[in-house]
Amino acid sequence: MSNIDPGPRLEQATQPSSVLPYGSELTSATVAETRRGKFVRSLTSTGMLHLLLTGMSLLMVLPFTWMVLTSLKPAGEVNDPDWFPSSFQWRNYLDVGDKDNPDPQRRGVDFGRFYWNSLFVAAWVTFLQVTTSAMAAFSFSRLQWPGRDKIFLMYLSTMMLPGLVMMIPNFQIMINLGWVNTFTGLIIPGAFSAFGTFLLRQFMLTIPSSIDEAAEIDGASKFRLFWDIILPLARPGLITLTIFTFMGNYNSFFWPLVMLRSEHKYTLPIGLMFFDSTRGQSTHLLMAAVTMSVIPMIILFVFLQKYLVRGIQLGAVKG
Repeated sequence: MSNIDPGPRLEQATQPSSVLPYGSELTSATVAETRRGKFVRSLTSTGMLHLLLTGMSLLMVLPFTWMVLTSLKPAGEVNDPDWFPSSFQWRNYLDVGDKDNPDPQRRGVDFGRFYWNSLFVAAWVTFLQVTTSAMAAFSFSRLQWPGRDKIFLMYLSTMMLPGLVMMIPNFQIMINLGWVNTFTGLIIPGAFSAFGTFLLRQFMLTIPSSIDEAAEIDGASKFRLFWDIILPLARPGLITLTIFTFMGNYNSFFWPLVMLRSEHKYTLPIGLMFFDSTRGQSTHLLMAAVTMSVIPMIILFVFLQKYLVRGIQLGAVKG
């Protein structure tokens, strides 16, 4: 058997080569160019998306801008094609509440009373609806009892009924109870909501059930579990429902129109009709009143926006 010394060959094979493979420089340049192209395309698509969103935002702001500018116009310039008034009439906002003004074009309404009625009714409906929806959602999501899911589906099916279909029986019930032309008749029918129960139930399902078990081991009752543990964890969902409920009832028009008879009980959407009635049309005062009426909605949305987005995202995912 011949003796072959593999040492130099093995040493040469194990030594790292300092020479790059053929075409490696071209590959690196191609990768760099590809990355640069992706970056440019991504930047272009992002810029186009921002441009599109900016254009859509401007389109949505235009009606509000026209409303504010019209509220500052003199009565004779309301129908002019020019958006900007010749002189800004800030007094229009004061005339909205001046119902004793002898000038028909500057005569206002009992705006303060209508404003308070809307806030009062919307606040009570929101408080009661959030409370009842939270308790019902806790029962449907955290408690085990016979027929729970079937009853929830039956309750949820009431959302398929149009509001106008239910208005006649609801109005008949209000007549039998003697609640026509009362704030009670406006508040109690809105104190319960299948949508609110569904929204909070979906949110509570994202909370781990191990929390319930740990609370029961520590001796917590069902009410304490609901009040001290589940409600704080469900705060984004509660705030989301609060915003939806308050906005819906604050802007409610048809049900108060059917229920109320006395002018001093009118809510704001009904009271605004006085600016466009048989006694004349005061578009500039109407726009001023509407501008002031949307202030609570803007404040509510600005301060609770992050909770609204989070509540909608988490409430749509079942844990």
